[in-house]
Amino acid sequence: MHTRRLRCVWHDDGVPTTLLLGIGAAAGLPCDRQLALAPHHPLANPGFQLQVTVEDGIVTSADPRPGLMHRSAEKLFESRDCRQAMLLADRHDWLSAFSSEVGVALTFEDALGIVPPERATWIRTALAEANRITASLAFLAPVSGAVRSRAEVVRERFVDAQEQVTGGRVHPGFARIGGVAAPLHEEGIAAYRASLDALGTLHRDLVDAIAGFTEPLAAVATLSRDEAIAYGASGPVARASGLDLDLRRDDPYLAYGPLADELAVVTRTAGDAQARYQVLVDELPVSARLLAACLAEVERLGPGPVDVPLPKVVRLPEGTSYAWLEGPLGISGCLVVGSGEKTPGRMKIRSASFATMQAMGVALVGTPEDRLAEAVMSFPMVMGDVDR
Repeated sequence: MHTRRLRCVWHDDGVPTTLLLGIGAAAGLPCDRQLALAPHHPLANPGFQLQVTVEDGIVTSADPRPGLMHRSAEKLFESRDCRQAMLLADRHDWLSAFSSEVGVALTFEDALGIVPPERATWIRTALAEANRITASLAFLAPVSGAVRSRAEVVRERFVDAQEQVTGGRVHPGFARIGGVAAPLHEEGIAAYRASLDALGTLHRDLVDAIAGFTEPLAAVATLSRDEAIAYGASGPVARASGLDLDLRRDDPYLAYGPLADELAVVTRTAGDAQARYQVLVDELPVSARLLAACLAEVERLGPGPVDVPLPKVVRLPEGTSYAWLEGPLGISGCLVVGSGEKTPGRMKIRSASFATMQAMGVALVGTPEDRLAEAVMSFPMVMGDVDR
């Protein structure tokens, strides 16, 4: 019943039909059809358009059309000083908010030659893995059938824990140049551990629910490993296509070096919609182990500094700095060009979602029309990150 609600069927009687589909808020714009996604799916609200050609019930071409949000994130960064820019860092990819903050902070720290305290590094790693869990559950919960409500409740528990620690549910604003805004106290550690317990109870049922949902999606919307590389896809999408790449292991940052024994990179080779969902759900226990290890280390380190004091005015020295990290949706990079002023001379974001959207256009070719909605939802992306 849940799957039928997602289907959007057109009868073309063997004649090629080109349609402009409105997705999310774009359904209110002139379009031929609305592609209805699962309720509460991250793509079901902010809008984009997808032009497809359907022949004999099969998609023969697909052209994703972004550009409806116009975030202008990079120009906003360039008109603000370093501290103000940090407050914008979590606005374009609101599902990877804290990870986005850390990416910008790492770039500024590279430019300024700042090394955060060890305690701050472990706190950052803990919150980054918690962020990975909430982002994955955002895409999995709407399609998890009978356990959907439980998955949403567990996700809310992690979000509540983030709010308790940082003060923000969507935009935490917790990373700072040189560390984090505050220590991770016992109450916050307890909240995250309770969330991990709830996730452990949910995970087995979630695996079964996703398996039932994705069984008809085998060999649907297949993205090959070579195509994933050609379009710059990364994260769960690329790993589902057999690309064994994870910067946490391959170019360790934060505390991922010491956590190597806890980090198992999940891959699949099929590259289809089913494989993408499987990678998302199988990565949850990996993040859970990493988060638990970080919490234990924060406790072991005990009280102490969590940031580096900065001068009243922070000026970026001349030169170019770049940092990248493995965000929840893929590789996210940040380039900053300093000119000795308070504001960046140039700031460029490498977006995971934009590459994912491009790869989706290739993978959708050959998809049965009655599976198009599920195929689109198997590509985890955030439109604010696409239209940054």
